[in-house]
Amino acid sequence: MSKNDTLWQGRFKEETDACAFIFNASLGVDKRLYAEDIAGSLAHAAMLKKTGIISEADADKIIAGLKEILAEIESGKLVISGAEDIHTFVEAELTKKIGPAGGKLHTARSRNDQAATDTKLYALKEINEIKSLIFKLLGVIYQKAEEGQDVIMPGYTHLQRAQPILLAHHLLAYAEMFKRDFSRLSDAAARASVSPLGAAALAGTTYPVDRKMCAEALGFLSVASNSIDAVSDRDYVIELASAIALIMSHLSRFSEEIVLWSSAEFGFLELSDAYSTGSSIMPQKKNPDIAELVRGKSGRAVGNLVALFTVMKGLPLAYNKDMQEDKELLFDSVDTVKACLDVFAGMLATSKFQGEKMAKAAKTGFLNATDISDYLAKKGLPFREAYKITGRLVAYCIENRAEPEALTLETLKQFSELFESDVYASITLASCVNSRSSEGGTSPASVKLQLAALRRFLDDTTPAK
Repeated sequence: MSKNDTLWQGRFKEETDACAFIFNASLGVDKRLYAEDIAGSLAHAAMLKKTGIISEADADKIIAGLKEILAEIESGKLVISGAEDIHTFVEAELTKKIGPAGGKLHTARSRNDQAATDTKLYALKEINEIKSLIFKLLGVIYQKAEEGQDVIMPGYTHLQRAQPILLAHHLLAYAEMFKRDFSRLSDAAARASVSPLGAAALAGTTYPVDRKMCAEALGFLSVASNSIDAVSDRDYVIELASAIALIMSHLSRFSEEIVLWSSAEFGFLELSDAYSTGSSIMPQKKNPDIAELVRGKSGRAVGNLVALFTVMKGLPLAYNKDMQEDKELLFDSVDTVKACLDVFAGMLATSKFQGEKMAKAAKTGFLNATDISDYLAKKGLPFREAYKITGRLVAYCIENRAEPEALTLETLKQFSELFESDVYASITLASCVNSRSSEGGTSPASVKLQLAALRRFLDDTTPAK
């Protein structure tokens, strides 16, 4: 289609400016919706046939022609080009194939409900694919957590060593994040599974269409109950972009820790060479570029979400051309999160945690200080008083370059007469970890329950449902 052969040419006396035509066109972006556009057209044509809106002969020609176009695009025989958008391209190619009957396909629909239908079908398909990738990553986290059940490491707040925890416990925190992401995508899919087809431009149509027939054929759960909302709604795009931004945020946090842990300063993690890069000038370097790129790409997902909100926030009802901007932003977010989930799972699966270095780090920094306070509190001292005593004890240890468990009982009693010989058994790393047996805590027993819960999720969940 050229700028002189547009769908709206009957109304206009002047030719479309060449720059304006290019600026207005979206084929370069929405051509990737060809399969969804043809699927929607096939459902629409079958409905037009069943309801008698067009003849059976014309409908059969249309359906056969659409199937040929799909096969030709997928084989590479037909190149998508030369039209304003994917909808116009498919209709033009159909008319070339079957003649004037091709022009009857657009009966009782508009590009407004057509575009919304295509985008929803795309969103639903991609939600399933993203969920499958999250499911794969959760499987890797489960494996690494199972291997890390006996590894003690420092837990951090403010990036300062805080309390000893199990590596498995730390990894399972990320599992909870990604399980929420999985659930969030399922919720988004349920709200997106509402068919706009049949809403036409905005007011519905004068033809006796069967909207439910089209919805069922395309796998939608229901039909939009208001035609204006059907064509002007992009909540599902924003909701999916939001879910993706959260996934990317979680991947970014995990990537940040991988970058830190793989450094010489931490030494908690050894990345596989397959997921690392070197330096062009420093031969000793092994850089965590994959983790850094995942961390960096999270900004794209957040930016796309903000851009979508900005596009939609001030639009009057119903359809406005601004809404054409939704697809490029959505496509980029989807492509980004899929690539990141896939490569991150491989990077994590091939990483090696350094348990000895983690345990060594947990032995310094007074990670058992809270347990000393708890010990005194359990002896009857108010916790706030126990906290102050422990603080003075830690200050003493810093000044004397010692750890609390290395002090003699006589020295400990200088801070409180409540200290007895049983304190030493209470403040070992193993004891500090084992005693945190509250639900969701870091004790081995609690972590086993968390692992079992993740195992049940993996066993009972269908990745794309």
